[in-house]
Amino acid sequence: MKSLSVSDLSVSFGALQVLHEISFDVRPGECFGLVGESGSGKSTVLRCASMLWSNWTGQVGIGDADVRTMSPSTRCRTLQMVFQDPYGSLHPRHAIRTVLSEPLKIQGVGDRDARMAQAMIDVGLPVDFLDRYPHQLSGGQRQRVAIARALIVEPDLLLLDEPTSALDVSVQAEILNLLAKLKEEKGFTYVMVSHDLAVVDHMCDRFAVMQAGRIVEILDHQAIAGNGASAPYARELIAASLEYERIA
Repeated sequence: MKSLSVSDLSVSFGALQVLHEISFDVRPGECFGLVGESGSGKSTVLRCASMLWSNWTGQVGIGDADVRTMSPSTRCRTLQMVFQDPYGSLHPRHAIRTVLSEPLKIQGVGDRDARMAQAMIDVGLPVDFLDRYPHQLSGGQRQRVAIARALIVEPDLLLLDEPTSALDVSVQAEILNLLAKLKEEKGFTYVMVSHDLAVVDHMCDRFAVMQAGRIVEILDHQAIAGNGASAPYARELIAASLEYERIA
């Protein structure tokens, strides 16, 4: 497991600045959340940290290494990302065996059949699903495959971009429990984007509240139950979530 450090991360799209000097640290083995309304910049932080978007300023480090100076192979072996949409993140014409074997081929990892079988077992899917195609799987099963693809190269850091928001509520719980189990067993460090504070409370040790491309406050997850935030926006966000849960 490795730490993640983000310092003065800023992003502009033309004249529009979408991230303003974002800074936070994630301890090894910690699950750190990013919450806030849509458009606050949460997913953009993950895309910068993973170098899916490279036109940013500031510093992002994993352990002692700067992500900008890591080779693509090393970076992809060190961090992986699970996307929001399990329907769009898997190639519709590739069997699950192909989906899982490609990262191993790229990284030059041997014993591929055994690793693919173990990855399927780790995410709670039958090994014979390797010969199925994405359209033959449910949304929850597809997301399990996406998680298997991320963990098959044994990364230190997983970036989770709303990994359950496109799923039914009952399936969401299954995926969250799976992620918690994998973190405990394999010692992953997580950064999780979510708009659902119940998910953050269940999964995260700490979380940052974002508004308009800025971090307004960083809190322990215990602050949710009693609304222990001090920043006005963070208090309003938590209060709205608590009120929604009370009504529901």
